[in-house]
Amino acid sequence: MSASQSEKRVLELLLEDSGRSVTDLAKLVRLSTVSVRKILNSLAEQGHILRIRGGAMPAFHPAILARQRHRSEEKHRIAQAAGRLVRDGDTIMIEAGTTTALVAKYLLGKRDVHVVTNSALVLPYARVSPALHLTVVAGEFRASTESFVGPMVLEALGRFHVRVAFVGTDGFSPAGGLTTHLIEGAEVVRTMAERADRVVLVADSTKWGRRGFVSVLPLARVNAVVSDRGLAREAVRALERARIQVTLV
Repeated sequence: MSASQSEKRVLELLLEDSGRSVTDLAKLVRLSTVSVRKILNSLAEQGHILRIRGGAMPAFHPAILARQRHRSEEKHRIAQAAGRLVRDGDTIMIEAGTTTALVAKYLLGKRDVHVVTNSALVLPYARVSPALHLTVVAGEFRASTESFVGPMVLEALGRFHVRVAFVGTDGFSPAGGLTTHLIEGAEVVRTMAERADRVVLVADSTKWGRRGFVSVLPLARVNAVVSDRGLAREAVRALERARIQVTLV
């Protein structure tokens, strides 16, 4: 296996059982314990795991790690394109999500950008981007989404006004608008949309046509959509008819 394949396999094994030792992992991936320790150190540096005596454990909830791996290349391209919409001196909001959080990664090099977010996933990118001013609105922490939610978050968001809010979704369509499976997450997105001049949806093409449990926003409330080239032509036409700017990467 290549280095990246080995890292992926080790991470999968730890997700299945975080109690596995270095020796156990070495036997399962057919590598030396020295090689496995190097893999664990690399995964720890990337923020995927936490090293503990004799082994390691995932740094995030399994649901987050699964979503981060799903369509990873598309998510990075989408986030990078979304990052280009941010100007020097901008004020933005970033909603919690695996694609939205990546937008912060692609703000490196931008100057004097103030980010307001309820996402814990944004923190590592803020640490390495000195020109990024980060405000985290905190409330009740949800490990399965690496997000802060609840009344305190909504109250805090109400104190800000930004030019752009980057939001995600579990599904979107002309009839259903933006939807999600989490009531608390829907409240955060609605509040961010109210406090922003412009709303940008970042979502991969598999989200089109899906309808979640909770209604979030009507599609007309979205100003732009950044997605991948897998988005169907009829979807693009529907969005453009609604006067929504579409960027496919």
